[in-house]
Amino acid sequence: MAIPSEAVRVRYAPSPTGDFHVGGARTALFNYLFARHHGGRFVLRIEDTDQKRYNPEALNWLLRGLRYLGLDWDEGPETGGEYGPYVQTQRLEIYREHTRRLLESGRAYRCFCTPERLEAVSRELQEKGQNPGYDRFCRKLDPEEAAVRAARGEAHTVRFRMAESGEITVHDLIRGDITFQNANLQDTVLMKSDGIPTYHLANVVDDRLMKISHILRGDEWVNSLPLHVHLYRALGWEPPVMAHLPLILNPTGKGKMSKRESRAPDGRVMPVFVRRFEEMGYLPEAMINYLALLGWSFDDRTEIMSRQELIERFSLERVNASPAVWNYEKLDHLNGYYIRQLPVTELAERLLPFLRAAGFEADREKVLKVAPLIQERITTLSDAPAVANFFFLEELPPYDAAELVPAKGDAGMARIALEKAREALAAAGFTQAELEAALRSAAGDLKIKPGQMFQPIRVAVCGRKAAPPLFETLEVLGRETCLKRIDEAIRKLQS
Repeated sequence: MAIPSEAVRVRYAPSPTGDFHVGGARTALFNYLFARHHGGRFVLRIEDTDQKRYNPEALNWLLRGLRYLGLDWDEGPETGGEYGPYVQTQRLEIYREHTRRLLESGRAYRCFCTPERLEAVSRELQEKGQNPGYDRFCRKLDPEEAAVRAARGEAHTVRFRMAESGEITVHDLIRGDITFQNANLQDTVLMKSDGIPTYHLANVVDDRLMKISHILRGDEWVNSLPLHVHLYRALGWEPPVMAHLPLILNPTGKGKMSKRESRAPDGRVMPVFVRRFEEMGYLPEAMINYLALLGWSFDDRTEIMSRQELIERFSLERVNASPAVWNYEKLDHLNGYYIRQLPVTELAERLLPFLRAAGFEADREKVLKVAPLIQERITTLSDAPAVANFFFLEELPPYDAAELVPAKGDAGMARIALEKAREALAAAGFTQAELEAALRSAAGDLKIKPGQMFQPIRVAVCGRKAAPPLFETLEVLGRETCLKRIDEAIRKLQS
């Protein structure tokens, strides 16, 4: 698809009614990649006309989430731009002016039906087996009479005068041509009685005035397509190019991905909000890579791609119309991969806030030593406090003395091994190579296998059998801590 770069203007236009969901993040990402690929503009617009559900904190979650993912917008809140303002409640007079245009042209009409009447009509239609909705009662009102009633202050909405027959065909870049029967469409409310527009009017007007060239949005908006295209035409405009992105399904493959966080059978948290992924220590590199693969692919084998590679390779032709299934295991795999690719200095910087949040007095110098020892052992940054706690604790958490006993050995062997190890560690230089030489020599003196020597030491200094490489761990812990913990382990065995 040859698209002139100067023509590409896309927007991500969320409603701040709740937490920033990964489904919305995927939509934002595809818009961002499309804009960057074509050298166009990525616009952020806040659609806050649903004031009943508006949540002030939701905007903070959104902006924080976009920044965490590195989806920097070219125009929008806190950035500005020549087509602002970019918050819809700051554009109300613009929508009212376009509502007046539609009323004057006869493509819209005032509706004075009360909420009670609308509810009764909808219920009656449903009881007759018809689609619930509006019966177009006010459509036949004389426009001049309706204007007089409105001028007297009578509460009313403004509805779109939908064609009652025929059909409309809309081309979608992902799904192809989609045809809708006009008879099945409603006379939708465009302007509410409080003077605030509905999503449909504000969305269409803003996309036109902000010169949006391509609309990439979620699959749930497909049914709004005919209304929006009719609105564009009623206002004398050509609609932008449309593309509706595939649904994201729950990990089971059944049903749209949940809007609520849950737990797996093993108790593991299954986040769905962007800020929770950030809090749990998922790297933005991994999140971007994973989200890009939800409904799009470069080919049938490439999965690991940097941000720049995604920008260079992204195209709508390779977006699949079929739903994509969310897979936590695949995301964990990608996150572990990106953690292992980080330079140690960068990994240490990213680990610091997680270690400090866990209550550890972690300084950069020590974390720089610990980071390479746990880099292969963590899947998320938030794993670090549990994996590396023994590096930062004054006292180890309680552990079973039986853990100190090596394979094919007994408590007596463990005690002798630890006493010999203490003697060796007290005298050895505290570098990895010197520690290894001293402890292997000590095992030889006792005529036991190195593994039978090392297990009691590992448990004594780490409080567990599964831990980073022993000699590097001893070096980081230092002589004083190692001797103190071995003394405690010997006491455990004696008791």
